[in-house]
Amino acid sequence: MRSVCKQGAIPIASFKGYDKPTEGSKWIIECAKKKDRRPLWVLVWGGLEDLAQALHDAPQIQNNIRVYWIGGPNKKWSVNAYAYIAQHFPHLWMIEANAAYRGLIIDAEAAENFRSHTFFENNIKGNGEMGKAFINYYGGRPKMGDTPSLAYLMHGNPEQLEGECWGGSFTPINRSSRHIFYRHTTLADTVPAYGVVEWHFKGMERNLADTIVCFTMKIAGQEFPGYYLGSGKYGIRYTSKAPETLSYVITSKYPELNDKTGQLVSNVPWPGKPAKQDYILGRNWYSDRKEPELFLNKQQGAKTIARYREAFLADWAIRWEWLRTKD
Repeated sequence: MRSVCKQGAIPIASFKGYDKPTEGSKWIIECAKKKDRRPLWVLVWGGLEDLAQALHDAPQIQNNIRVYWIGGPNKKWSVNAYAYIAQHFPHLWMIEANAAYRGLIIDAEAAENFRSHTFFENNIKGNGEMGKAFINYYGGRPKMGDTPSLAYLMHGNPEQLEGECWGGSFTPINRSSRHIFYRHTTLADTVPAYGVVEWHFKGMERNLADTIVCFTMKIAGQEFPGYYLGSGKYGIRYTSKAPETLSYVITSKYPELNDKTGQLVSNVPWPGKPAKQDYILGRNWYSDRKEPELFLNKQQGAKTIARYREAFLADWAIRWEWLRTKD
């Protein structure tokens, strides 16, 4: 196991979207270059930093890989890497699941023994050493936000993007929402949820490296880094994880940036109405279905996974039984 486990990027990418090679990015390149008629499936749990770095260092691998990425909250922290990929590799084969994955988490319509607070007692407890240890993590509640990427390859035909599959059903999108503001925003500014938002500000010219964080934006209780773009220009990216009404405050040691505030509204469906600053994508970029009947608790496309939640968990329960110690 250790021979195929590699360390990926720990810090998030700066504004340019990539940094230095990591064990993880090198491993992606090595695996993608292996002679095989089959594509290499890259199931991204977390940020896109290692994938962005791999594509930057070996752009030719984009024709050999297929990516399933859980965006949403992960996109917030990986927005710079995402922007780099969307701008420079629009023809990448990509499933961008920003909300559909929540169909495996939301259990409002689940049978009682398959709900998050009952699954441990009914299906895990007492099954081997893993069953004993499971209670120590999240109180025994399964946390499977990224699991749909694996489920996508476990059941269903991955070549049929709009078909029936444990990992969801997706539709092609030809653009990814992007809005650039050269001012502080207000509640009059509405953008699509999950879309890239950039704020660009003017300030003094400084001799700063493009990897140095020179201001932070606190928004939705979290802080995100901003960078010097050169020629007296500063920039930061953000993307909302859901439909939200947001307020932000900027903090910096540089007076012209410090203590600035603003607001923003995001809504669904994604990717929303076309905008001139959108990233234009190729034919193989897919994302959450936007039919109203496929929403679950305001989560776009979530019912394409929720309808298989019980089947997936039942299959998982059987595998837990394999670990049960026989008397």
